[in-house]
Amino acid sequence: MEIVRPFRVDSAARRVEILDQTRLPGEQVWITLKDPAQIIEAIQSLRVRGAPAIGVAGAYAMWLADDPLGWAARIAAARPTAVNLSWAVDRMLRCISRGGDLFAEADAIREEDEAACHAIGRYGAALLGQTSSVLTHCNAGSLATAGYGTALGVIYAAVEGGKSIAVIACETRPLLQGARLTAYELQHAGVDVTLIADSVTASLMASGRVDAVVVGADRIARNGDVANKIGTYAVALAARAHDVPFYVAAPRSTFDLNCPNGAAIPIEERSAAEVTEGFGVRTAPEGVCVYSPAFDITPAALVTSLIVDTGVIPAVEAEIVAAIGGS
Repeated sequence: MEIVRPFRVDSAARRVEILDQTRLPGEQVWITLKDPAQIIEAIQSLRVRGAPAIGVAGAYAMWLADDPLGWAARIAAARPTAVNLSWAVDRMLRCISRGGDLFAEADAIREEDEAACHAIGRYGAALLGQTSSVLTHCNAGSLATAGYGTALGVIYAAVEGGKSIAVIACETRPLLQGARLTAYELQHAGVDVTLIADSVTASLMASGRVDAVVVGADRIARNGDVANKIGTYAVALAARAHDVPFYVAAPRSTFDLNCPNGAAIPIEERSAAEVTEGFGVRTAPEGVCVYSPAFDITPAALVTSLIVDTGVIPAVEAEIVAAIGGS
């Protein structure tokens, strides 16, 4: 199985290369980033995206900065919802305070994330049947992490373990991360994948053709509420209505124990143009009002289990989340 990898790093040349996700699936274009401003632009323009991946990118931005202390706040604020970014910046600041090696610390964050994803995959794969149809929303695969994936890490581990897994990928409007990225990387890895329009989800569950849902997360609050790509909440509601287990896969760096619940999670709003003229084609009248949140909140009560790098949280309750998220 060949897994797409989003980062290439050259410490001697002081540069980071990323696979430009805005060019996928049509072109595989690597871009070179040599300073924090370029990495911030790449994060904000979604050239690199996914909570763990932007955490890794933020760590490398701190390493590339001539004045990392001066850049820290700007890097952390590049995208507000995913907590992994500020988590990584805070970790780099602690490295500075103890006189540590910034490149070694950034590289450790990347390596630890990949290891965490493999652990998530192992734990999550055990929840799936020998033959399973698994629905996922947005992209929480190797492209969204250091190189293996959270939700798709579960899929990869299950397939590597000999299970027969068919993936149903929601297209994920308005930017089609499911169509452009999830379908792309699953096809690349040789995993059975079927793409659907977001609006097909509930009827597909009603037909009995979905055995489980596995999604990623951008931030998990102390009470277990989950922020993830817009549309995730609707998928969770449909799963509950049709008695389909709804799993959330995320590393401990995605937990925000300072955030009491989903209502306290900041939700990024994106440009109206992403809705009215996505990919350069106008699909709405000029001047129409647009509301375009990038994320929504799925209440903990709708989550069957959280799959983390230390195991499975079967009961999504504040005390259990706090114990594991803080470990």
